[in-house]
Amino acid sequence: MNGLRVEGLSKVFGGVHAVQDLSFSIDAGTVHSIIGPNGAGKTTLLNLLTGVYVPSSGRIDLDGQRLDGRPTHAFAAAGIGRTFQNLQIFFNMSAVENVMTGRHLREHRGLLAALARTPRHARAARACRERALELLRFVGLESYADAGADSMPYGALKRLEIARALAGEPRMILLDEPAAGLNPTESMEVAALIRRLSEAGTTIVLVEHNMRLVMGVSDRILVLDYGRKLSEGSAAEVRNDPRVIEAYLGVADHQEPSRARG
Repeated sequence: MNGLRVEGLSKVFGGVHAVQDLSFSIDAGTVHSIIGPNGAGKTTLLNLLTGVYVPSSGRIDLDGQRLDGRPTHAFAAAGIGRTFQNLQIFFNMSAVENVMTGRHLREHRGLLAALARTPRHARAARACRERALELLRFVGLESYADAGADSMPYGALKRLEIARALAGEPRMILLDEPAAGLNPTESMEVAALIRRLSEAGTTIVLVEHNMRLVMGVSDRILVLDYGRKLSEGSAAEVRNDPRVIEAYLGVADHQEPSRARG
């Protein structure tokens, strides 16, 4: 079956269970958000889903291919792309050059051909740039193509990182806080981009604290608390789950929470 399948996934750091016996599935072409309080295990989960961390137990399958325990580049080659909460941009490059660096897994140009500047290498370089320009247009950054990344506004850099992730032609892209630090207009632009990606067939895994954005774009939402699954369902189901209201969305001032939270 197409999509991501996670079974019994756990990650232990010393005596700390960052992710505990987590199982869920994500259908291809959907937007699946992961939310939870700080320290719930969201970033650890993303690191497991991209091979940065090796699970203590459990398995990860993408489109029937088992990935857990394999190196990071194997996850990328299998079709998983990622952005980061803290920007990972090459500020000494232009926008289009940043996107071109994301093509390295899909390029087949050798060192000798590059040094010799063969016609084949030149054609490949032009094709790489043209594809990068297409992706900049897709994320709404065509006007910044030749601008230095260090001169671009923060909101544009967030979309630039998404364009670079798309350059690797992922089937699934993991977005880590893509709206963090953005104003409402910029957040709406990110939400619209997520919808376009999903409509184009790309599976989205979204970690985000902006609940308006999450509730507006998600097909399903997974709620984590202390590394465990607290709830999972549609936006409406999660929004109305009393456990989620208490643990993450907050209880009304007149209600007494059933347990203290740190």
